[in-house]
Amino acid sequence: MAETKVLVTVKTYPTLSSKYSELVCTAGLREDGSWVRIYPIPFRKLDFKDRYKKYQWIELDLKRNTKDHRPESYRPVNYEKMTLGDVVGTARSWHTRRNWCCGRCTPAWNTF
Repeated sequence: MAETKVLVTVKTYPTLSSKYSELVCTAGLREDGSWVRIYPIPFRKLDFKDRYKKYQWIELDLKRNTKDHRPESYRPVNYEKMTLGDVVGTARSWHTRRNWCCGRCTPAWNTF
C-alpha cells in the first residue's frame, strides 16, 4: 500500500510483548473515512519529536496484516519514516473533529 494518511483517533496504552518488547495499537480514519488499525508501533522507542498525538494526521507506508483476520488491520512498513501532520483541534465545540469522526455530521450538529 502506498503512503497512507491517517487521522489518529485511538492509541492504546503501551503493552509488553515478548516479540517486540513494548507496543501500541493505533487506529484512525483514512481520508476517505474508512477505519484502519495499525499494529505494531513501538511508541515509546520513537523520538519525542516523532510521537504522534490523538487527532493528529500521520502518513506512513502500510501493508496488510495477514496474521490478523480483521480487514482494517495493517502493519507499518517502516514506522521510522512516518510523517507527522496537523493536529485537528477542538475549536468551535470540536466542529472539525466531529465532522471527521461522525461522517460529516448532520446539520443540527453544525449549530454549536
